[in-house]
Amino acid sequence: MASDDRIALCVARFYADLADALEAGARDALDEAGITQVDRFVVPGAFELPLICRYAAESGRYAAIVALGAVIRGETDHYDHVCRETARGLQDVQLSSGVPIGFGVLTVDTLDQALARVRGGTKRDSGRHAVEAALASLVVRRELSERPRRAGFSA
Repeated sequence: MASDDRIALCVARFYADLADALEAGARDALDEAGITQVDRFVVPGAFELPLICRYAAESGRYAAIVALGAVIRGETDHYDHVCRETARGLQDVQLSSGVPIGFGVLTVDTLDQALARVRGGTKRDSGRHAVEAALASLVVRRELSERPRRAGFSA
């Protein structure tokens, strides 16, 4: 990565402790990648993440974006709607803007499952993985943009 890359961390704080742990993992990965220019934007919940990621992508300031948050299943189908629309919205933003978005939104049944999937958990560090995914996409984007194109016409 280029040390001058600027990354946007978009963080849903509905579950503040989980958001903090996801962000800590993401920042660890950014530090290891040598990325120091990080801007943080906060929203109340995961449902709002696609919109702030769109704002960040459209600003032209960011090489990549990382979306962090958690949705824990409750007693109603609200969980299904929030998870589906958050994932769809984030995918729409990255496909329409071309700015990679790391998906660090936990979609779990229980708090214990969520805690296992953040920095210090027993399963994986989803904040770290979201950064790694966004940076990997950015590398491919740059590799493809630097390759020479064929001259002439194609049939």
